[in-house]
Amino acid sequence: MSKINIDEIRSTQRADGPATVLAIGTATPKNMVYQDEYPDYYFRITNSEHMTGLKEKFKRMCDKSMIRKRYMHLSEDILNENPNMCAYMAPSLDARQDIVVVEVPKLGKSAAQSAIKEWGRPKAHITHLIFCTTSGVDMPGADYQLTKLLGLRPSVKRFMMYQQGCFAGGTVLRLAKDLAENNRGARVLVVCSEITAVTFRGPSDTHLDSMVGQALFGDGAAALVVGSDPDLEVERPIFEMVSASQTILPDSEGAIDGHLREVGLTFHLLKDVPGLISKNIEKSLKEALGPLGIEDYNEVFWIAHPGGPAILDQVEAKVGLKPERMRATREVLKEYGNMSSACVLFIMDEMRKNSSKEGMKTTGEGLEWGVLFGFGPGLTVETVVLRSVPINC
Repeated sequence: MSKINIDEIRSTQRADGPATVLAIGTATPKNMVYQDEYPDYYFRITNSEHMTGLKEKFKRMCDKSMIRKRYMHLSEDILNENPNMCAYMAPSLDARQDIVVVEVPKLGKSAAQSAIKEWGRPKAHITHLIFCTTSGVDMPGADYQLTKLLGLRPSVKRFMMYQQGCFAGGTVLRLAKDLAENNRGARVLVVCSEITAVTFRGPSDTHLDSMVGQALFGDGAAALVVGSDPDLEVERPIFEMVSASQTILPDSEGAIDGHLREVGLTFHLLKDVPGLISKNIEKSLKEALGPLGIEDYNEVFWIAHPGGPAILDQVEAKVGLKPERMRATREVLKEYGNMSSACVLFIMDEMRKNSSKEGMKTTGEGLEWGVLFGFGPGLTVETVVLRSVPINC
């Protein structure tokens, strides 16, 4: 028998080119709430109208959020049927789980169908599935449910990520990059689906950080198809993924944490999150863009998780960004709120659509190189370097 050449085997297993975003799809629930009307609704539905001082604080939070509207699966009828979800700390996990276990995969299905349609190839060509949600847990997971809902092959290789938080929009890209580049011919379906039914609760005058979340978070799902070596007769590349990394910021332990309890998922902000991120952002930028010889951060397009306007303001000030660099990020925050892991994928979609509509040469607002940041519990930062693709290539 001839000696097996492991190097040859490995070379045939790996793709030739970088992982590439080949399609993007998004979805939201039908129920929409306007931010300027939300404080009145929120305090009424939670039977908290007697807390007039707290309501004024909440109005100021909503006014400063830079959000115009959000989408939420939870409606007045659903909340009336589940009054414990409207209390601050009443046992309600079963009711919340009954909602998200069904609705998270369904919302993910809508986004995935949109991405697969844009991709233009049969869904049978999907080889891997990554599903990410911070909304509930179950077994078998939302990845299994989505496989059934979409009618994917039973042999699709699944990865289920629960309880990661807002940075996970970068995590799924990092994982998809590794899968696409190390499995020749792989086509990875990435789905982030978030529903706030697991975190919604009434106000508390002793835990204002909980109310910050009530003022910011919205529901949404986004999906990508990722693969290397695209077939240009069928597939249309959008962004190439050049590098991806993750780090825990120094002195940030406890800055953001969440705990799944009988009362649902509770979030706590215990430190100056915008300050911690802005203090460390330059180090992440140097590590990511230094190898490309990029020192002017206005020369790259930005896709930053919009955890809130204070984070975006302080990052802009720290690195001297022009307002247009965060335009797509702020637009998604304005129109959808903070959708946790799905946000950066919505921003990616917003950017490529506007680039095309405004006649720019590349999907990255006319720029070649870009950076994507995910920020979340830990305090964890995901950094992905993207390369835009010429429009109508």
